[in-house]
Amino acid sequence: MKQHHNSGGKGAQAESRREPQGHGEQASEGAGKLYVVATPIGNLADISARALAILARADLIAAEDTRNTAHLLAHHGIRAKLVALHEHNEMQRAAELVARMAAGASIALVSDAGTPAISDPGALLVARARAAGIAVCPIPGANAAIAALSAAGLAAPHFLFYGFLPVKPAARRAELERLREFPYVLVFYEAPHRVVECVAALAAVLGGAREIVIARELTKVFESMHSCTLDQAEAWLAADANRQRGEFVLIVSGARAEAQEGLPAEAERVLRLLLAQLPLKQAAALAAAITGARRNELYARALALRDAGEFAGTASDKG
Repeated sequence: MKQHHNSGGKGAQAESRREPQGHGEQASEGAGKLYVVATPIGNLADISARALAILARADLIAAEDTRNTAHLLAHHGIRAKLVALHEHNEMQRAAELVARMAAGASIALVSDAGTPAISDPGALLVARARAAGIAVCPIPGANAAIAALSAAGLAAPHFLFYGFLPVKPAARRAELERLREFPYVLVFYEAPHRVVECVAALAAVLGGAREIVIARELTKVFESMHSCTLDQAEAWLAADANRQRGEFVLIVSGARAEAQEGLPAEAERVLRLLLAQLPLKQAAALAAAITGARRNELYARALALRDAGEFAGTASDKG
């Protein structure tokens, strides 16, 4: 995810130069390693001592934008040889870098910000390195999606990270239609010049009542997080041009959370039809099989309908 850097701390050269334990057992004999190194998403202090040590000793650093990475390295007093690896040259450059590693070189892969290969270049290089028997070592650290999710306050056990939605409206709507019934919290990245139309599309397809958390400029000077319903989000962004600046993580509550006040209309319709002919438990089970709604939710709804006198029930439904 593209972000610029600002403040931070120093120090790297004093780190041990020993190779990390537990990597390389399956690597080709004499081969180097590929280190996938997470870098800060804004604040330059958000990098581990281990990451700095890897960057300091790597034979080569493959960077999405060598200018951004040079700034990071200079801030921490690290001199290193940089080579560009981005979406336009990754296929060609991956072959070159794998050959270098096969000959014994150790290479660190970084993106402009955050964890490489997560909505950023790098996955192809990683795949090629693994296919060649070269050890790939993840060096964990900053990630915008996880940082935003940790502070969003949405108490859901599961989430789905999507990344960037398609730019074209028709393709974006088609993707959102596929995601509409997912019960998971949905996590998106978005660029500043598309964020308004993106939240409008989210509201139109997913429904305006869902909660959205708009996380902007995480770890930077103008960091902000705002929670509202989807039908309020477009107006909130439009009310102040500064709210549309920076890089965004958009977190939207899942379909099941949205449907807590009632079943989807089709599930309700099917359940009522079946309750007119079948015992309560059987009707709930069959309605779940037909509509895909949760059996326990259908059963609870059937109990409520019975208790409200909306169907008579059978002897097996009593108690």
